[in-house]
Amino acid sequence: MGYIKRDLENKILALSKEYACILITGPRQVGKTTVLKQLAAADREYVTLDDFEDRALAKRDPALFLQMHSLPIFIEEVQYAPELFSYIKIAIDSGAAPGSFWLTGSQAFKMMDLAQESLAGRVALLHMPALTQHEIYGSGNNVPFSVDLDALKQRKTTGQQALLPEMYERIWKGSMPGLVSGKFTDRDVFYNSYLQTYIERDVSELIARVDKLQFQDFIRAAACRAGQMLNVHDIAMDIGVSDDTAKRWLQVLEKSDVIFYLRPYSNNLLKRTIKTPKLYFFDTGLAAYLTKYTTPEILANGAISGALLENYVVSEIRKTYFNDAKDCLFWYYRDKSSNEIDMVIESDGLLHPLEIKRSVNPGSELISAFEVLDKGSVPRGKGAILCMRPELSAINADNFIVPIWMI
Repeated sequence: MGYIKRDLENKILALSKEYACILITGPRQVGKTTVLKQLAAADREYVTLDDFEDRALAKRDPALFLQMHSLPIFIEEVQYAPELFSYIKIAIDSGAAPGSFWLTGSQAFKMMDLAQESLAGRVALLHMPALTQHEIYGSGNNVPFSVDLDALKQRKTTGQQALLPEMYERIWKGSMPGLVSGKFTDRDVFYNSYLQTYIERDVSELIARVDKLQFQDFIRAAACRAGQMLNVHDIAMDIGVSDDTAKRWLQVLEKSDVIFYLRPYSNNLLKRTIKTPKLYFFDTGLAAYLTKYTTPEILANGAISGALLENYVVSEIRKTYFNDAKDCLFWYYRDKSSNEIDMVIESDGLLHPLEIKRSVNPGSELISAFEVLDKGSVPRGKGAILCMRPELSAINADNFIVPIWMI
């Protein structure tokens, strides 16, 4: 397949005309370096701090490091030398031109903290996720997912239809560029190598003297609970560590973009809501690999097939916002009366409830829980059932039936 055009490209180029520094974070191997090399002009220098000599110089004498290189420059894995940020700030304040610094890093929380502390107001922060299904299978331009009829009709023209077998092929294979592009053909070898690299480099840096085999078991235990409410104690019990250790290790997975959470929606008028977040993996292919589903067919009929379908949908929706550099509030809803809404998008002062099902013909009873949001202080907007129906349809004028392939 070769190079896969990314939806974030236009945003990178546009912001490079306004900001002297662009910082792109994201999980390992999602294509940050590949994209920036593709976009870079011939005069942009490239240096990676994976190189120990360059890293040592950047940490020991950041001023000299920058003097040794010309602008514009692309510095990869900049989190290894946070000492650079203060000197980049000096360069920007001294008149560095827009687009002078392109930076990437794989530890989003750490990078954001460092950049906001040292480069506040001087850096454009972007997050690059793994590939979206639009980037892999679609065409044309993509925009953040919204429950708007005109926008949904437009999505029909940019996506590629997928029935249940094809959808579980997408979920099972995942969204990592190395696999999707065909650069690597053995999925199991790819994900095994990915895990080993992640544990050796990121985890070992964040956790002193970690038992690497036990941590791999821990990631697997978390993957078995993808798309479910977080139960730290159960995960800890599975691998024989304390609850406090499991909490710390979950923080590491979140900080390095392996997992993310949906927080429960609540406000002062909705007092009986559950407080526990739901856990998701950034890449369903990694989750399927960890849970030992060896084919898409077995996964489609497996115990967590519904949970991984939900994980896929939630992740795909989030990615459409990352790729447009748009902030949005994502929630789920559940109360003590067992009313549940899989996902709630809060946008433009409205709550948009979403239900996720593998059904082809979902019934109107699936939107009954949406009404519980009317008890809150934020108005309810249009809702949707995201499912395996091949074409766009509707329950009524306020609630659509949206094929998952259209996200």
